[in-house]
Amino acid sequence: MRRIFVAKMPIGRVIKSTGSWYDVRDDTGKVLQCRLRGKIRINGLRTTNPVAVGDLVNFEKERDKETCVIDKIMPRSNVIVRKSVNLSKESHIIAANIDQAILVATIAQPRTSTGFIDRFTVTAEAYHIPVVIVFNKCDIYNDEQNAMAEELMKVYNGIGYQSFMISAKTGFNCDRLQNLMTNKINVFSGHSGVGKSALVNRLDPNLNIRVGEISEVHEKGKHTTTFAQMHQLCFGGYIIDTPGIKEFALFDMEKETLAQRFPEMRALMHECRFNNCTHLHEPQCAIKKAVEQHLIADWRYANYCNMMDD
Repeated sequence: MRRIFVAKMPIGRVIKSTGSWYDVRDDTGKVLQCRLRGKIRINGLRTTNPVAVGDLVNFEKERDKETCVIDKIMPRSNVIVRKSVNLSKESHIIAANIDQAILVATIAQPRTSTGFIDRFTVTAEAYHIPVVIVFNKCDIYNDEQNAMAEELMKVYNGIGYQSFMISAKTGFNCDRLQNLMTNKINVFSGHSGVGKSALVNRLDPNLNIRVGEISEVHEKGKHTTTFAQMHQLCFGGYIIDTPGIKEFALFDMEKETLAQRFPEMRALMHECRFNNCTHLHEPQCAIKKAVEQHLIADWRYANYCNMMDD
């Protein structure tokens, strides 16, 4: 019997997404411009971006063209996803198949709320993605802002998130972050204006990513990173630089499992009187007791309550 061999499609990693076209790096390091085959678009995916930076995809060259077509998205190990601001869709995938998420926050110019930080960490917890929280611009903080940063870092470090102050301007603690990022696929996220691009440039000056300015009136940043893009780092590993996020709304998160995404709550849930305790109004709740005893930060619990309301 004559055997028929079918050539396997090459696999590449998406390193840039502009909405309709994707840069895909193959296993030789060559970057190819690809579009998405139509059948994938109508595959029931309710998301603003069916293909995300970090995705592994099958692709093939278009006949008589220099461009390629993405034929299949390989199964993802994880994603960072949020609810889309586009009401006709459901979700927006920030990045896929990552080893670590770096959340860049600031105490001032602009201020990052704990609600934003906790929504991000909750989403990362759902996909078992380690999170590092860095408070940038520490070179401009006054005594009150330094104290605020110290209090937040004490809480986040205490529940298992590496957290420290950093300065893209002076280089303070950048070597510490670089060591954590080496040989990993890292995603950078945060509000516009927190200094993500400046921090990337400090970590690897060869990248020379455009840096924006802060509005003095509103103390908010302007979008300088328009599209998510993966960059290879000179010290080993990769970084996915993403556009600034104004709000981080949770997507596909069930109320019954939300408390499990808070490490300090997860550790005490088994002590609640009721197995299905929501930790809101039930008697003999170990979580509420821990808040009263200051074992759980009251603002973390308040953020949990707000997420439950949403």
